[in-house]
Amino acid sequence: MTPLTVADIKRVLPHRYPMLLVDRVTELVPNERLTALKAVTANEPWYAELADEAPDAEYAYPPVLLVESWCQAAGTLVTWENPNPDVLSGRVMLFAGVSDAEFVRPVLPGDVVEHRVRLSRSIGDAVVFEGESAVGGEVVMRIERVTMAMRPASELTGAAPGERQK
Repeated sequence: MTPLTVADIKRVLPHRYPMLLVDRVTELVPNERLTALKAVTANEPWYAELADEAPDAEYAYPPVLLVESWCQAAGTLVTWENPNPDVLSGRVMLFAGVSDAEFVRPVLPGDVVEHRVRLSRSIGDAVVFEGESAVGGEVVMRIERVTMAMRPASELTGAAPGERQK
């Protein structure tokens, strides 16, 4: 498989700056697994308020953003064959929950995080994932289970099915 670039990812995910947190997909096996990369830099908006003399520990990438980035990788996997980056029409991917996320060590600017996502099962319009994230081959986060649901946008916007809300 040819690696997927940011442009490819934007064709399947609705996320944009500053919340597009997946930079590249290096492996994608539809309905099975995906490996994606996120390069963490000191120029990201969440570091803007840190003082110049802030210790390295204060530059730890926010865990909630690490989970969000991993979930975007999972979202890329589940929507790859049926993309819908326009969340006002079609089917919308909704985060339902995460169970047992374990943070092994902090992620710092300069780290390239490799998200490994596996589709555990698909039940109707719900999908369940598991996996981990690593830096330099060292696991930095484990995810026991993330659940997402795919819902018609009309159920969320009040628009008639097939009609785009304005």
